[in-house]
Amino acid sequence: MTWDRILVDAIGLGLIAFIVWFFWLVKAKGVRAAATSGGYQEQLVLVKGGYTPDVIVVERGKPVRLNFVRQESASCSEMVLLPAFNKSATLPEGQTVAVEFLPTQPGEYEFACQMGMFRGKIIVEA
Repeated sequence: MTWDRILVDAIGLGLIAFIVWFFWLVKAKGVRAAATSGGYQEQLVLVKGGYTPDVIVVERGKPVRLNFVRQESASCSEMVLLPAFNKSATLPEGQTVAVEFLPTQPGEYEFACQMGMFRGKIIVEA
């Protein structure tokens, strides 16, 4: 085996390791929802090719308001579903839509579009 073949193999293995780490091993820490004067934990969620942020951290027992702003016309992003909280909302393009709920149990809860292509997570801390 020549030195150039060894170099190419080493670079290839390094890239494979990076891809595995980036897509499967890195855990998103999430964005903590801001406390408002009205008592809500509030977070703006941009809908454009996915949800930004896609991991939101909130406290148990305090009401949450997620403000979704859809900035695209893809049909998948027309709705958001929060099944654990029995909530859903239609998201008109360019408008802010508030979804409010009260998390009572700690845990991780998913939210998604109606097709399941866009996904996010709400982490409820005790």
